[in-house]
Amino acid sequence: MAKNRILVIDDETANVDLLKTLISAHGHEVLVAYDGLEGLRIARNDQPDLIVLDLMIPKLDGYKVCRMLKFDKKYSMIPIIICSAKDQDEDKRRGREVGADAYITKPFDPSVLVDTITGLIQNK
Repeated sequence: MAKNRILVIDDETANVDLLKTLISAHGHEVLVAYDGLEGLRIARNDQPDLIVLDLMIPKLDGYKVCRMLKFDKKYSMIPIIICSAKDQDEDKRRGREVGADAYITKPFDPSVLVDTITGLIQNK
């Protein structure tokens, strides 16, 4: 089975390390970006199979990154999971509005994230 490429966009090194360890343990290749502009560039150049996206990132926030990818036909089919500490109903509503395929709040249950990744990749 070919490895899926998962792009993690998060500015917190501890979060990136955790996500990288968890995702790679399930056989996926992990690409990393620490800000929104870098994440957008990697997404457009490498076209990952899925993106795990924090909202509170520098240079271009996660909402804008998600919207820019989801409303561009070339990238709209890339599933995006917002993974954020922002847990208000308004945040989740806004995530849906910008096209996120799933919204997981931090701290998260690792099995929920893995199941969500697996489900979205299988349905892609």
